[in-house]
Amino acid sequence: MAIFTDPIKDHADFGPGDAEWLHLLVGDWQLVADLAFADLALWFPLPDGSYVALAHARPSTSHTVFHSDFVGERIRSDLQPLVDKAWRSQTIERSSETSWTADTAMRVEAVPFVRNGRTLAVVTSHMDLSSSRMPSRLELTYRQCAYDLLRMGTLGLWPDFATPTGSRRGAPRVGDGLIRLDVDGVVQYASPNGVSAFRRLGEVESLEGRPLAEITTALLKDRRMVDETLPLVVTGRMPWRTEIESRGVSLSLRAIPLRNEKERFGALVLCRDVSELRRREMELVSKDATIREIHHRVKNNLQTVAALLRMQSRRMESEEGRQGLAQAMRRVSTIALVHETLSQGLTQNVDFDELIDRQFRLAAEVASPGQEVRTEREGSFGNLPSELATPLALVINELVTNAVEHGLAGRRNGTVRLSAHRDQAGSGRDRLTVTISDDGAGLPPEPRREGLGLQIVRTLVQSELDGTIEWLGRRGGGTEVRIEMLIDPTGQRH
Repeated sequence: MAIFTDPIKDHADFGPGDAEWLHLLVGDWQLVADLAFADLALWFPLPDGSYVALAHARPSTSHTVFHSDFVGERIRSDLQPLVDKAWRSQTIERSSETSWTADTAMRVEAVPFVRNGRTLAVVTSHMDLSSSRMPSRLELTYRQCAYDLLRMGTLGLWPDFATPTGSRRGAPRVGDGLIRLDVDGVVQYASPNGVSAFRRLGEVESLEGRPLAEITTALLKDRRMVDETLPLVVTGRMPWRTEIESRGVSLSLRAIPLRNEKERFGALVLCRDVSELRRREMELVSKDATIREIHHRVKNNLQTVAALLRMQSRRMESEEGRQGLAQAMRRVSTIALVHETLSQGLTQNVDFDELIDRQFRLAAEVASPGQEVRTEREGSFGNLPSELATPLALVINELVTNAVEHGLAGRRNGTVRLSAHRDQAGSGRDRLTVTISDDGAGLPPEPRREGLGLQIVRTLVQSELDGTIEWLGRRGGGTEVRIEMLIDPTGQRH
């Protein structure tokens, strides 16, 4: 959500925490809109004496009375006197039946939200009266709950900074189930959906007139697994959230204590059956574990293949055959390293910098027996998807090996450098430039013959990385190989 208080920061006389309190209000006022069956609008005064709409909430329990968006617009002249009065009096002000539009009769309330004795904003509640009828007990209870919360707003008691703001899926809403408790935690009213939720847990009797804590405790089979916040939630003492599970049903509970100037006089408890959500989450966790296990097994199988190639190479009498098997071993081990990295995480993306640090040094050491080859690395690759990481690791492995075996051939020491540079290329894509260079003998004269390793490199760059590659002479002597490819900022290839 955009920072809705930005337009008024220049002239708002906010103290510490005031802006955060208003953000907490807008983050949770859907609850009030649903309970009141009304649209809510948040108004803030301008230097010229008018008001500007900072936010708007529509109810999900009934139809909206405002089909157009008026956030950022000035207040209508017929509404301003009521908002002015609420701002000054710091009490809830009600209008008689009024008409916002030509064909909609509404009842409007103006509620000042007061913190530390100072009015910070005014919330107007707009309820449609055009289809008025005898309200049900549910509607009367909901509206009373909405009034109690708005009244707490005039006292600075709601929203509460202790309210959980986490984004865990399955947070209960008014329509999922509502239970109203008295000060002792006894159920005064339970909505039909609230009753149904507890019946799925195993409770078949009526909830009203019974302490919710006793009802909940009787449903729990394994009390060792109970969340420590549960007693404070089901008694309505703290504005927290918890979850209970019984008979394979998971119920999410959220408590909202009701207070006045002197004491707590009751609480609202929202409840929601989240069994299906938790089942899907468990499936995802199981899927992630399966994927990690697959990568682990692939890595083990590749290492087994490498070990078999190593055993075979020891029996080879031909030096050329032994070298060929050694190169095959090295390529298989490079792919295994990518799968080892993937087996340690939950995503299919690879921290390529961490992976290539090990692979870069290892490739240079394996290719340079009897030589002192120094490796240097600079820049950052960032996160890359496995489909990109595997061919890129193979390409770097081949080019480093080629630099040592050919560029530094016949020398006792030398340096191989690997650099990566990632910048924006436009159209929402990044350009990744990878350079491998050495300070050896330089490029051989034309025509140059490509061995199997360089043929593999060219094929992988063009077909798998969808990039370009070029060989250049390095200033000061040696060879430089430059690879360029386009990826998007999340690491997906184009």
